[in-house]
Amino acid sequence: MKKNRQTQLIHAPRKAPQSIHTVQPAVYRASTIIFNNTDALFNRHWSDDYDYSYGTHGTPTTFNLADQIAQLEGGEYCLLAPSGLSAINLVNSCFLSHGDEVWVADNIYGPNMEHLRNLQTRYGICVKVYNPLDVHSFQPSEKAKLLWFEAAGSVTLEFPDLVALVKKAQAQNILTALDNTWGAGLAFNAFDFSDAHLSVDLTVHALTKYPSGGGDILMGSVVTRDKALHHQLFRMHALQGISVSGDDVAQVQRSLASMQLRYEAQSHSALKLLDWLKQQAQFSQVLHPADPDNISHPYWQTVCQEQHSAGLVSVIFDAKYSLQDIREFCDALQLFKLGFSWGGPLSLVMLYELQHMRSLEHTHLQSGILVRFCIGLEDTQDLIQDIQQALGILD
Repeated sequence: MKKNRQTQLIHAPRKAPQSIHTVQPAVYRASTIIFNNTDALFNRHWSDDYDYSYGTHGTPTTFNLADQIAQLEGGEYCLLAPSGLSAINLVNSCFLSHGDEVWVADNIYGPNMEHLRNLQTRYGICVKVYNPLDVHSFQPSEKAKLLWFEAAGSVTLEFPDLVALVKKAQAQNILTALDNTWGAGLAFNAFDFSDAHLSVDLTVHALTKYPSGGGDILMGSVVTRDKALHHQLFRMHALQGISVSGDDVAQVQRSLASMQLRYEAQSHSALKLLDWLKQQAQFSQVLHPADPDNISHPYWQTVCQEQHSAGLVSVIFDAKYSLQDIREFCDALQLFKLGFSWGGPLSLVMLYELQHMRSLEHTHLQSGILVRFCIGLEDTQDLIQDIQQALGILD
């Protein structure tokens, strides 16, 4: 059939062969996906492992990354979301209804707590807070539906009593959701983390951090081993129109090959920095679960049997220093830049007033302003010198 030039611009008369092997997989950018025929259109179902029907449901690009993240975390099924918080919200909106009780660790990611408080106000969700280091503070009622925890907490870095908490939740058929951004699927296997082969039900991972590794991509994931849970999540994922850019997915996938190397390098630097920070008189407390003096160290040691830890260290300044003092310290840093997140090449610093972030009393934490150091890929000694020169303004 002869075609007008305008038609030829849309329906190319020639098409290069589509199958070649390259280091990086091809990037598919799609909203509309073309069906070969009506059989392909009607002989498909949204629950198929690879449902190529519309861009929001997935393309080879998104499914490839999802499969890799599921494998990394020890799960079977993975859904991608535009950010870590979006992935968290997907879990909350999927499994919580009016009257349900959700239990949240007191050291949970702040925006997750804020989202749950919003659900409590608007939709009648009951939010309960527990101490992640005290399993007895987790006292679920018959209405309890979901238990959230982080390992470790992203600011005060407590590693929870994961074994006891999961056992207690499983005994009462409560879903367990782990924010696994700190461990990144490398510190431990959340789906098999004890001699009894304990497993959480779901992991959420801010791929923005270590998987991306560049500080320039926002993305999140939800992983499970349970097909029924995956289908529930996938339905909500579709109803909410959640999708991610193929180009962003390709950037994350490109970084995965170096992820473990970067994680180990940053962890190693954090441990060296930890040893130095503990010797500095300006800090009343240094927080890191790998520190034998840390209250949560035994829980970390039990679960992270290969002794992996992320590149984060927090300090609490002596109470004699004011907020203004700490602000001046942060402003004096040269290599550490003031910013949220972690996992990229650039070291970051952030300050927190814990009294505005916690609803429970934690006697293991000293009073004072907390500063979190997120270690990048700079030379460790250079980072130490940077902190040392900034501390000089406090003398």
